[in-house]
Formats: sequence, structure tokens, C-alpha cells
Amino acid sequence: MFIRKATMEDLDRITELEARCFPPAEAASRERLAGRLASYPEGFWLGFDDFRELICYAGGPVTREADLTDDMYENPEYHKKDGDWQMIFSVCTAPEQQRQGLASIVLQRVIRENKALGRKGVVLTCKEDKIHYYARFGFENEGVSDSVHGGAVWYQMRMTFDEEYAYEHMFDISDDPRENKRMFEDAFWGSQC
Repeated sequence: MFIRKATMEDLDRITELEARCFPPAEAASRERLAGRLASYPEGFWLGFDDFRELICYAGGPVTREADLTDDMYENPEYHKKDGDWQMIFSVCTAPEQQRQGLASIVLQRVIRENKALGRKGVVLTCKEDKIHYYARFGFENEGVSDSVHGGAVWYQMRMTFDEEYAYEHMFDISDDPRENKRMFEDAFWGSQC
């Protein structure tokens, strides 16, 4: 898998993938995604297959606020490059590519880059059935979020980077797609044995 940051040229592909991964009430519209891309293209990590098809992505702003709120979904001005917290609005994988660890690789890249930039941590919200998934990376469940985005019940998950933070949950994701493919294959086949 090849991972890179987004540009405005990726808008249609991101919009299509968002619509395939989330119910209509939760999926960001093309207009909303365009506003986000214009404000923080560096806040989108895109994962492509060997044919350069977008198969997964994670994205969101960096904020000074410590909690993810519904206002952030609507207003890209919450993004502050010098902020402390990387918010993640979307972690999604094309339905036919799910359960292969692809989103895990992208999310690990998000974590690694934000830690290297000296941020305090990463915050996201998820539904109850995904709490265990994000806990595997070291996210802690802070309980039901104030967010009512799309009319759903969300749980706020936080990963705080401190001196105790361990990399044991992460691969060392490379900029070389061949190396990522090798690490992914090793992890996948190791989990099958």
C-alpha cells in the first residue's frame, strides 16, 4: 500500500469512498470535504493499492481544543497548524477491502507523524462496536461523547503521547510502498497461523 497526503485533486475519490463507508447521515458531503481539503490537506492520509486506487483514508483537523465536537465537523476553521490534538473524523476502507489491516496501517502512520510533530495526542469518536478495535492501538475510551453527529451515539477515544507511550502497538510504517507491503503481509500471515 502507498500512503500520501491529499490534494484537492483527490476530492472526488475521497467523497466517493466516504459515501461508501458511512450512512448518508454520517458521511461528509462533497462541499464539506472540499472545505476541509482547502483548510488542511495535510490532515488527510490516503492509502492506495498497487493500481493507485484509493482504498482507505483517515482524516481530520489539528485543534487546540482537547475534545472532538460537532462544530468541528462543520467548521474547518477549528484547524490550527500549531494545535495540540489531531482529531480524526473518518477512518474508512472500501467495503471490499475491509478486514485486511489496511486502515490499521494508515492509522499507525497518523499516530507516528503526530507524535513526531510533538502533539499531545490523537482523538476520535467511534461507535460502541469499534471501541475494542481502537483500544488495540492504545486509544482509551473516555465514555459517551457529546457528539450526536448523524444522530448516532459516539464514544470519545483518546491516545495521549507522554513519556510512557509505547510503540508496541505500531509497525514502523515506511514511505516505501514495497516495504509497507512486506510488513503488512508478515502481519497478515502471522495472524492466520
